[in-house]
Amino acid sequence: MEPIWLKQYPAAVPSDVNTSLYPSLVDLLDTGFKKHGDKPAYLMMGKSISFAQVDEASRALAAYLQGLGLEKGDRVAIMMPNLFQYPVAVAAVLRAGYVVVNVNPLYTPRELEHQLKDSGAKAIIIIENFASVLQQVIRSVPTKHIILAAMGDMLGLLKGSIVNYVVRNVRKMVPAFELPGAVRFNDALAQGRGKSYKKPQLGPEDIAVLQYTGGTTGVSKGAVLLHRNLVANILQNEAWYQPALKKVPAGEQVVTICALPLYHIFGFNANMMLSMHIGGANVLIPNPRDLPAMFKELKGHRFHSFPAVNTLFMAMANHPEFNSVDWSKLVISVGGGMAVLQATAKLWLEKTGCPIVEGYGLSETSPTATCNPTDSQAYTGTIGLPLPLTELKLLDDDGNEVPAGQPGEIAIKGPQVMAGYWQRPDETAKVMTADGFFRSGDIGTVDEKGYFKIVDRKKDMILVSGFNVYPNEVEDVLTQMPGVLECAAVGVADAKAGEAVKVVIVKKDPNLSEADVRAYCEANLTGYKRPKIVEFRTDLPKTPVGKILRRELRDKA
Repeated sequence: MEPIWLKQYPAAVPSDVNTSLYPSLVDLLDTGFKKHGDKPAYLMMGKSISFAQVDEASRALAAYLQGLGLEKGDRVAIMMPNLFQYPVAVAAVLRAGYVVVNVNPLYTPRELEHQLKDSGAKAIIIIENFASVLQQVIRSVPTKHIILAAMGDMLGLLKGSIVNYVVRNVRKMVPAFELPGAVRFNDALAQGRGKSYKKPQLGPEDIAVLQYTGGTTGVSKGAVLLHRNLVANILQNEAWYQPALKKVPAGEQVVTICALPLYHIFGFNANMMLSMHIGGANVLIPNPRDLPAMFKELKGHRFHSFPAVNTLFMAMANHPEFNSVDWSKLVISVGGGMAVLQATAKLWLEKTGCPIVEGYGLSETSPTATCNPTDSQAYTGTIGLPLPLTELKLLDDDGNEVPAGQPGEIAIKGPQVMAGYWQRPDETAKVMTADGFFRSGDIGTVDEKGYFKIVDRKKDMILVSGFNVYPNEVEDVLTQMPGVLECAAVGVADAKAGEAVKVVIVKKDPNLSEADVRAYCEANLTGYKRPKIVEFRTDLPKTPVGKILRRELRDKA
């Protein structure tokens, strides 16, 4: 029986995709390099590098890595923000026949030690800004080869030297460190150019990436993403984006603002890898939290695509420099990583004329599982439809499908679903069903057309006197209140109700009071959903990607 959501697909989107087009990510990259060589691939700080330059540099670095004596399938960690060196390092590791281990550059020594030990990374490519963190754990991890990058390494001799001087000596962003034996990034490239590179034999079932989950629910686990998983999701996203991409004038290169961290699966595959495939240019934003610097960069570009998380969309739309940027070419704004709230979507549409198209995915799904049609004209409040070749169903606690109209745990099946968790068969067994569906831990509903909606994370649900309260709903209501910039809802212990709702609010209007909030909630939320505790803060705890850490708020409560 044909899934109901296929009838909602835009005419330009096929229900099937040939995911076997490329045997591996390396074949996909090689094809992209040949096809798009002269085009700019990455832009930042007034500089650009072409696909041909990424091709040449990554081939040289791959040859250098192969010369270290590593074996096919060995893991190589990459720890840096969005810089030219990141896509070069990723392509090099893959082309050498190794496995990319994406590492959050803001990790503490404890977190870094866990990931290097767990992955068994033999080598690491790291920016010097965080070398002092690596120094603290280097003796206790299996990582013996260190390639040390600097911010300005690929910005040209003059500009690169200036940038490195300012970063090191003016802004003092490079704490003192000692890593004997570390090789500088540009030295590794130079040495690699003198070595021969041998393309490895890679197939669909080889591991391409270990993508570690955020660890917000416990110890961080590595999602094993095979070459076929990532290739499939690149081609699925390409097919899904067609209605929007057709709006770009023929012959004009698609330009994407890359504010998402490339070490995060959203930025890695749905941004960097997709652009490598279709020949799009990425404007790299090293630190999206530095909004003045980000707006300064955006002023120099005309761009078509802007993927981001809700918090970044909202922060930008409320920034005084927003109108200094030319938004007229924007044809697609993709929201993911966390729920897109109605107030954010409304403001973004008013200011850019381009609706936020919300999608949904996880590290375990490479990442995209669902998305709203990219020719949508307005906010739907849903996570959209399953991508081509993707199935979703809603399960109860016992693994049975729930009756129509009832909420259940979203389970996902498709070519983009991971092979399992790295060296954790017990954890893999907990999330994979016998018929190959991945249990996401997210509670959702589906309507009669096949549009899915997240009501919340299973673990975040608040139980008030036996009634389920979903934080997303409370947050969605409150962010539509004039005077509220951001908010988070969590459950706290309550003697009478078991749990009660607490909201933590960042004010947009300094005159906003607790009484105002309570009156608004009384008008818009039924009794048991109204917050018992209202707290104001200047900011909310977030992951580096911008996802609000409800767990941290709960722990403090």
